[in-house]
Amino acid sequence: MAQTKVTSPGITDSSITNVKIADVAASKLTGTLADARFPATLPAISGVNLTNLPTETKPTIGSISPTAIPNTSTAVTITGTNFVNVPQVEAINSTGAITAADSISYTSATTIVATFTLPVDGTYFLRVENSDGNAVRSSSALLNVSDLPLWVTAAGSLGSFAGASAISTQTLTCTDATSFAITSGAVATPLTFTTGVGSCTITGTQTQYSSAAVSNFTVTATDAEGQTADRAFSMTWSFEIGQSGGFN
Repeated sequence: MAQTKVTSPGITDSSITNVKIADVAASKLTGTLADARFPATLPAISGVNLTNLPTETKPTIGSISPTAIPNTSTAVTITGTNFVNVPQVEAINSTGAITAADSISYTSATTIVATFTLPVDGTYFLRVENSDGNAVRSSSALLNVSDLPLWVTAAGSLGSFAGASAISTQTLTCTDATSFAITSGAVATPLTFTTGVGSCTITGTQTQYSSAAVSNFTVTATDAEGQTADRAFSMTWSFEIGQSGGFN
Protein backbone atom coordinates (compact mmCIF):
# COMPACT_ATOMS: atom_id res chain seq x y z
CA MET A 1 0.00 0.00 0.00
CA ALA A 2 1.31 3.37 -0.92
CA GLN A 3 2.11 5.73 1.89
CA THR A 4 -0.47 8.56 1.79
CA LYS A 5 0.67 10.59 4.76
CA VAL A 6 4.02 12.08 5.61
CA THR A 7 5.07 11.27 9.16
CA SER A 8 8.24 12.00 11.08
CA PRO A 9 9.59 8.44 10.79
CA GLY A 10 9.04 8.63 7.04
CA ILE A 11 11.32 11.61 6.54
CA THR A 12 15.06 11.32 6.56
CA ASP A 13 17.25 14.31 7.45
CA SER A 14 18.73 14.41 3.98
CA SER A 15 15.32 14.56 2.32
CA ILE A 16 14.53 18.13 3.34
CA THR A 17 16.60 20.91 1.83
CA ASN A 18 16.27 24.68 1.89
CA VAL A 19 15.46 24.70 -1.81
CA LYS A 20 12.57 22.25 -1.34
CA ILE A 21 11.18 24.23 1.56
CA ALA A 22 11.38 27.47 -0.41
CA ASP A 23 9.26 25.96 -3.15
CA VAL A 24 6.43 24.93 -0.81
CA ALA A 25 3.36 27.12 -1.24
CA ALA A 26 1.97 28.78 1.85
CA SER A 27 -1.28 26.84 1.37
CA LYS A 28 0.63 23.60 1.98
CA LEU A 29 1.71 24.76 5.42
CA THR A 30 -1.79 24.67 6.91
CA GLY A 31 -4.15 21.89 7.94
CA THR A 32 -3.84 18.99 10.35
CA LEU A 33 -0.53 17.23 10.52
CA ALA A 34 -0.26 13.57 11.33
CA ASP A 35 2.34 14.14 14.01
CA ALA A 36 0.74 15.54 17.16
CA ARG A 37 3.99 17.22 18.09
CA PHE A 38 3.42 19.88 15.40
CA PRO A 39 0.69 22.55 15.54
CA ALA A 40 -2.10 22.45 13.01
CA THR A 41 -0.86 25.73 11.45
CA LEU A 42 2.47 27.49 11.49
CA PRO A 43 2.36 30.74 13.51
CA ALA A 44 3.25 34.01 11.84
CA ILE A 45 6.48 35.62 12.97
CA SER A 46 6.03 39.03 14.60
CA GLY A 47 7.87 41.24 17.02
CA VAL A 48 5.89 39.68 19.84
CA ASN A 49 7.61 36.39 19.19
CA LEU A 50 11.10 37.91 19.34
CA THR A 51 12.52 38.13 22.84
CA ASN A 52 15.81 39.00 24.52
CA LEU A 53 16.77 41.45 21.78
CA PRO A 54 19.23 44.17 22.82
CA THR A 55 17.76 47.66 23.13
CA GLU A 56 19.34 50.66 21.41
CA THR A 57 19.29 54.17 22.78
CA LYS A 58 20.05 56.59 19.98
CA PRO A 59 21.03 60.21 20.55
CA THR A 60 18.89 63.02 19.13
CA ILE A 61 19.68 66.58 18.01
CA GLY A 62 17.12 69.24 18.85
CA SER A 63 18.84 72.58 18.27
CA ILE A 64 22.21 74.33 18.12
CA SER A 65 23.53 77.73 19.15
CA PRO A 66 24.74 79.74 17.37
CA THR A 67 23.23 78.65 14.08
CA ALA A 68 25.73 80.70 12.03
CA ILE A 69 29.49 80.87 12.55
CA PRO A 70 32.49 82.37 10.74
CA ASN A 71 35.32 80.33 9.21
CA THR A 72 37.49 80.63 12.32
CA SER A 73 37.43 78.23 15.28
CA THR A 74 34.03 78.61 16.94
CA ALA A 75 32.19 76.69 19.68
CA VAL A 76 28.71 75.38 18.89
CA THR A 77 26.38 74.19 21.67
CA ILE A 78 24.32 71.16 20.62
CA THR A 79 21.13 70.40 22.56
CA GLY A 80 19.45 67.02 22.32
CA THR A 81 19.05 63.75 24.24
CA ASN A 82 20.94 60.56 25.08
CA PHE A 83 24.47 61.95 24.65
CA VAL A 84 27.16 59.73 26.18
CA ASN A 85 30.50 61.02 27.47
CA VAL A 86 32.27 61.72 25.09
CA PRO A 87 30.63 61.37 21.66
CA GLN A 88 32.13 62.06 18.24
CA VAL A 89 30.74 65.08 16.41
CA GLU A 90 31.04 65.84 12.71
CA ALA A 91 29.88 68.61 10.38
CA ILE A 92 28.71 67.38 6.97
CA ASN A 93 28.69 69.89 4.13
CA SER A 94 25.86 69.82 1.58
CA THR A 95 28.49 68.50 -0.87
CA GLY A 96 29.07 65.49 1.39
CA ALA A 97 32.45 66.59 2.78
CA ILE A 98 32.85 65.58 6.43
CA THR A 99 34.82 67.59 9.01
CA ALA A 100 35.36 66.32 12.54
CA ALA A 101 35.05 68.78 15.42
CA ASP A 102 38.34 70.22 16.70
CA SER A 103 37.28 69.47 20.25
CA ILE A 104 34.19 68.21 22.09
CA SER A 105 33.09 69.06 25.61
CA TYR A 106 30.46 66.89 27.31
CA THR A 107 28.16 68.85 29.61
CA SER A 108 25.31 66.41 30.15
CA ALA A 109 23.17 63.82 28.40
CA THR A 110 21.31 66.72 26.78
CA THR A 111 24.13 69.18 26.03
CA ILE A 112 27.52 69.00 24.33
CA VAL A 113 29.79 71.73 22.95
CA ALA A 114 31.68 71.09 19.71
CA THR A 115 34.31 73.49 18.37
CA PHE A 116 34.63 73.64 14.59
CA THR A 117 37.00 75.29 12.13
CA LEU A 118 35.20 75.18 8.78
CA PRO A 119 37.06 77.10 6.04
CA VAL A 120 34.41 76.44 3.38
CA ASP A 121 31.28 78.60 3.45
CA GLY A 122 28.00 76.73 3.20
CA THR A 123 25.37 74.85 5.17
CA TYR A 124 26.19 71.82 7.29
CA PHE A 125 24.37 68.87 8.81
CA LEU A 126 25.63 67.75 12.23
CA ARG A 127 26.23 64.12 13.23
CA VAL A 128 26.69 62.85 16.78
CA GLU A 129 27.90 59.30 17.46
CA ASN A 130 28.06 57.80 20.94
CA SER A 131 30.80 55.39 21.96
CA ASP A 132 28.42 52.42 21.56
CA GLY A 133 27.94 53.21 17.86
CA ASN A 134 24.46 54.68 18.14
CA ALA A 135 24.34 57.88 16.12
CA VAL A 136 22.10 60.60 14.74
CA ARG A 137 22.39 63.08 11.89
CA SER A 138 20.37 66.28 11.99
CA SER A 139 17.35 66.15 9.70
CA SER A 140 18.29 69.50 8.17
CA ALA A 141 21.44 71.55 7.62
CA LEU A 142 21.34 73.40 10.95
CA LEU A 143 24.70 75.17 10.74
CA ASN A 144 25.53 78.06 8.41
CA VAL A 145 29.18 79.00 7.84
CA SER A 146 29.99 82.35 6.25
CA ASP A 147 32.29 85.34 6.57
CA LEU A 148 31.38 87.92 9.19
CA PRO A 149 30.19 91.32 7.98
CA LEU A 150 33.33 93.34 7.22
CA TRP A 151 33.33 97.06 8.01
CA VAL A 152 34.81 99.33 5.36
CA THR A 153 34.18 102.66 7.12
CA ALA A 154 36.85 103.23 9.77
CA ALA A 155 35.82 103.41 13.40
CA GLY A 156 36.02 106.69 15.28
CA SER A 157 35.05 110.25 14.38
CA LEU A 158 32.99 110.89 11.27
CA GLY A 159 34.08 114.53 11.45
CA SER A 160 33.13 117.92 12.84
CA PHE A 161 29.85 119.45 11.72
CA ALA A 162 28.25 122.88 12.01
CA GLY A 163 25.63 122.39 14.67
CA ALA A 164 22.98 124.59 13.06
CA SER A 165 23.33 123.36 9.47
CA ALA A 166 22.22 120.30 7.54
CA ILE A 167 25.02 117.76 7.34
CA SER A 168 26.21 116.13 4.17
CA THR A 169 24.98 112.54 3.92
CA GLN A 170 27.17 110.23 5.97
CA THR A 171 27.42 106.75 4.45
CA LEU A 172 28.68 103.86 6.60
CA THR A 173 29.68 100.80 4.57
CA CYS A 174 30.00 97.17 5.65
CA THR A 175 30.53 94.28 3.24
CA ASP A 176 27.98 91.42 3.34
CA ALA A 177 25.68 93.33 5.70
CA THR A 178 21.97 93.14 4.96
CA SER A 179 20.82 95.49 7.72
CA PHE A 180 22.14 98.00 10.27
CA ALA A 181 20.98 99.27 13.65
CA ILE A 182 22.23 101.66 16.32
CA THR A 183 22.68 99.43 19.34
CA SER A 184 24.41 101.82 21.75
CA GLY A 185 24.24 105.58 22.15
CA ALA A 186 22.40 107.63 19.55
CA VAL A 187 22.84 110.08 16.73
CA ALA A 188 21.84 113.65 17.57
CA THR A 189 18.12 114.30 17.25
CA PRO A 190 16.39 114.60 14.87
CA LEU A 191 18.98 113.22 12.44
CA THR A 192 17.69 110.32 10.34
CA PHE A 193 19.48 106.98 10.45
CA THR A 194 18.54 104.79 7.48
CA THR A 195 19.51 101.12 7.19
CA GLY A 196 20.23 99.49 3.85
CA VAL A 197 22.01 96.57 2.19
CA GLY A 198 25.77 96.99 2.34
CA SER A 199 25.55 100.49 3.83
CA CYS A 200 23.52 102.81 6.04
CA THR A 201 23.21 106.61 6.04
CA ILE A 202 22.83 109.54 8.44
CA THR A 203 21.16 112.72 7.18
CA GLY A 204 19.39 115.83 8.42
CA THR A 205 19.93 118.83 10.68
CA GLN A 206 20.45 118.30 14.38
CA THR A 207 18.67 120.44 16.99
CA GLN A 208 19.67 118.55 20.10
CA TYR A 209 22.72 120.70 20.87
CA SER A 210 23.14 124.48 20.95
CA SER A 211 26.78 124.45 22.02
CA ALA A 212 29.83 122.34 21.27
CA ALA A 213 29.15 118.66 21.85
CA VAL A 214 30.02 115.13 20.74
CA SER A 215 27.51 112.37 20.07
CA ASN A 216 28.74 108.77 20.34
CA PHE A 217 27.00 105.68 19.03
CA THR A 218 27.62 102.09 17.97
CA VAL A 219 26.26 100.63 14.75
CA THR A 220 25.70 96.86 14.47
CA ALA A 221 25.82 95.35 10.99
CA THR A 222 23.99 92.04 10.44
CA ASP A 223 24.41 89.63 7.52
CA ALA A 224 21.99 87.17 5.95
CA GLU A 225 23.04 84.39 8.37
CA GLY A 226 22.42 86.56 11.44
CA GLN A 227 26.09 87.20 12.15
CA THR A 228 26.94 90.65 13.47
CA ALA A 229 29.81 93.12 13.59
CA ASP A 230 29.85 96.27 15.73
CA ARG A 231 31.63 99.56 15.06
CA ALA A 232 31.76 102.69 17.25
CA PHE A 233 31.46 106.17 15.73
CA SER A 234 31.24 109.77 16.90
CA MET A 235 30.11 113.11 15.44
CA THR A 236 31.43 116.44 16.74
CA TRP A 237 29.16 119.52 16.74
CA SER A 238 30.62 123.01 16.61
CA PHE A 239 28.96 126.42 16.81
CA GLU A 240 29.99 129.94 15.96
CA ILE A 241 29.57 132.44 18.79
CA GLY A 242 26.44 133.91 17.24
CA GLN A 243 24.90 130.46 16.81
CA SER A 244 25.40 129.54 20.47
CA GLY A 245 23.85 132.71 21.87
CA GLY A 246 26.93 134.93 21.94
CA PHE A 247 27.28 137.82 24.40
CA ASN A 248 24.75 140.46 25.32
